[in-house]
Amino acid sequence: ESLQLCKPGEGGRLVDEDRTTYGGKWVVNPSGGLLSKGHPLGATGLAQCAELVWQLNGAAEKRQVEGARVGLQHNVGLGGACVVTMYRKD
Repeated sequence: ESLQLCKPGEGGRLVDEDRTTYGGKWVVNPSGGLLSKGHPLGATGLAQCAELVWQLNGAAEKRQVEGARVGLQHNVGLGGACVVTMYRKD
């Protein structure tokens, strides 16, 4: 909802309708995100960056999102720091 993938209050339906997984409009956390990798503080953003580069280069193996052309990474850190980065394959 905060990324405006849907209207406020419709995030649950977005997930229930499988629109955020393989075959959906967006694939969110193909690596499993922090639930699968943990949160090694400063390395978290680098791991997200690496995943998106692998996806855009077709090198993500079993996690590969077919036809990946755009990726978005967001990370919130200590002290209220927030970084949002967009990646695009030309």
